[in-house]
Amino acid sequence: MVKRLVFISGGLMGGEIPGLLGMAFHAVMEEVHTRLAEEGFSDVRPAHGFVFQYLSVRGGATAVELGEHLGVTKQAAVQLVDELDKRGYVDRRPHPGDRRARVVVLTPRGWACIERVVALWADIEHRWATLVGPEKLTTLRESLSAFVVEAGSPPIRPLW
Repeated sequence: MVKRLVFISGGLMGGEIPGLLGMAFHAVMEEVHTRLAEEGFSDVRPAHGFVFQYLSVRGGATAVELGEHLGVTKQAAVQLVDELDKRGYVDRRPHPGDRRARVVVLTPRGWACIERVVALWADIEHRWATLVGPEKLTTLRESLSAFVVEAGSPPIRPLW
């Protein structure tokens, strides 16, 4: 028997899916970060993942661009980059078009962390497929993808 979670807005009227999505995301991130710590990436925090994701897609970015993406000030972005630089996940390089600016790029350690996260996500998806069946997981993936596209494909970033 499957236990059913009840939310204040839930029950017969619906409204449970956003809460369940949030809880599922939290559970996935907790597991991923616990396993990353066991594999030598104990200094990675969830906020770092949003930086890694952005840099991996773009190939690099300035602190201003990172700040805009994350919804934080340039100073906060610089502080986050400083932290990641000290931990060996990113490097700063000269900007090709602006001698005053620096471009932040992932290091091999940063890419290795991303590779582990992708593998851990795949493991979790495999467990979900075992739990609910591959057809239902495919339907869920397609449904969530359709919703994201309809919502304008919002960026992956923290909600501070």
